[in-house]
Amino acid sequence: MSDTPRTAQLPIDGWTPPSATERRNLLAGIRSVAMVGVSANQARPSNFVATYLLGTDYEVYFVNPMADEILGRSCVPTLADLPVVPDCVDVFRRLDDVPGVANEAVAVGARMFWTQFGLWSLEAARTVLDAGMDLVMDRCLKVEHARFHGGLHLAGFDTGVVTSRRSPRSRHFS
Repeated sequence: MSDTPRTAQLPIDGWTPPSATERRNLLAGIRSVAMVGVSANQARPSNFVATYLLGTDYEVYFVNPMADEILGRSCVPTLADLPVVPDCVDVFRRLDDVPGVANEAVAVGARMFWTQFGLWSLEAARTVLDAGMDLVMDRCLKVEHARFHGGLHLAGFDTGVVTSRRSPRSRHFS
């Protein structure tokens, strides 16, 4: 194990990660989400998040130059090709690509830049913060939305079952 700190541990001057209350307020203030790097592959986390977000009140747009359609929705190659200015840009790209996506998000006038688990880019952060955008990094938009809307379950989805009883199987593991 290395003694070098992970990039996610490096502070960003003038910014602290939003608290849970701040993240809830940020999510409540958006109507549209552009998912950059969403995959048509159902085994990919971005596809799972896309499926979840399509079941919310958000207008969801897909950005991936390698696909024309994902989950029955049209997909555009760049943020500039979207029919609207998205409130939030949710990034599912390699870490090296994140600063370029930040530049695109600023150029189209998005209000918020959100990176998924494992994506913490000092360069991207500086770009969006200097443009006056809200920033959330290294967090899953789906997990955060579910946390605040009662849909978080161990498996990552809402079972629709509310109970205080333990299942017969769980008694063996006490």
